[in-house]
Amino acid sequence: MILEQIDKDLLKMAEESETVLKDIYQNIDDICLYNSNRILSAFIKNGVSYSDFADINGYGNYDEGRDKIEKIFASVLGCEDALVRPQIMSGTNALYLTLSALLKHGDTMISLSGAPYDSLQEMIGLYGSSSQSLKANGIRYEQIDLVNDDFDDEAILKRLQEHNVRLVEIQRSRGYSHRLSLNIRKMKRIIQKIREVAPEVIIMVDNCYGELVEKEEPGHIGADIVVGSLMKNLGGGIASTGGYVAGRKDLIHMVAERLTAPGIGKSLGANFNLNLSFFKGIFMAPNAVKSALKTAVFSAYMLEKLGYQNVAPAYDEPRTDIIQTLELGTKENLVHFTQGIQSTSPIDSFVHVLPAPMPGYPFDEVMAAGSFTQGSTIELSADAPVVKPYTLYMQGGLTFEYGKLSILLALTNIKKQAE
Repeated sequence: MILEQIDKDLLKMAEESETVLKDIYQNIDDICLYNSNRILSAFIKNGVSYSDFADINGYGNYDEGRDKIEKIFASVLGCEDALVRPQIMSGTNALYLTLSALLKHGDTMISLSGAPYDSLQEMIGLYGSSSQSLKANGIRYEQIDLVNDDFDDEAILKRLQEHNVRLVEIQRSRGYSHRLSLNIRKMKRIIQKIREVAPEVIIMVDNCYGELVEKEEPGHIGADIVVGSLMKNLGGGIASTGGYVAGRKDLIHMVAERLTAPGIGKSLGANFNLNLSFFKGIFMAPNAVKSALKTAVFSAYMLEKLGYQNVAPAYDEPRTDIIQTLELGTKENLVHFTQGIQSTSPIDSFVHVLPAPMPGYPFDEVMAAGSFTQGSTIELSADAPVVKPYTLYMQGGLTFEYGKLSILLALTNIKKQAE
């Protein structure tokens, strides 16, 4: 039994954490209730029926269940419309689909949050030689770096006053950078300012890892289009594939035509008997996110108490996504910690994690992903590029209890290795 394997001092520390973290856990519970209310209301408003779970194959004509899923996602994300499909296979795929639909030769896009996540850099054309990158197809890319983990308002507004930018993109989560993730308050401020000086600009938010962490989504604060993966928060650990794009109706129509074909848009596309898992996934998502957040807070508390440096966010800091980072200083520490997480996973616990190349990433990666759905990051997982300062990125946890057990056993194994 796992509890019998866990170091007694760690168990005592975990027990003491319940008192220290009580108010933080209560705030997470309150946000979960708020978002659960929004989602349940959307189900009732849209009249979800058992018949909506039926398998519609082939072209997917007249799939009322699929249409209701997209109305629910739009409502939850504060948007006019949404595209929620199994054909969107990842967050990166959703981002590329959206950008390639909205940007044409000669258009300019600007990242307002500095360098994008590693897997997006080849997609944009910042490295590599793909003929399908945005830059290879004549799209101009610029970026404005953050200042002290916040938007550079002055630089952004000055650039947009030239009125020759088609789209600006905000990456909510930190990705593999060492900045803080961008919360709703900061995004709301810059979106309002952009509207004042350049109302024509499309404002796009990469919402991966951030859904349901706060009470508002980017659509509620004025973002034109919001993008994410169902193997993260909104899949609830139940959706086995898929992604979403939500936003203004005219923009969603353009993205849908890019996915299917001009003149077809959202009308076709079989969901391959996945309607049930999509409905159930978003229904369970608030609770999955709550568990992931509590797991992250608990992990940060334990790591800080054990003397680890550069734990971010700190256990008592506000959160806007489910990611927890830890600087480990050396390649050996990074690999050992990742192996510890893998060894406590329900699936493939016997797998020995080692650095290896990963498609779409410029560096070797370590990845602990003992999940029921391959690549699911709402389930407890950890990954990192094997480069200095050897920062590990942890996220997920389908239930707090499982997350706590895995973290405690991983810390126990690491402690034994150090002795």
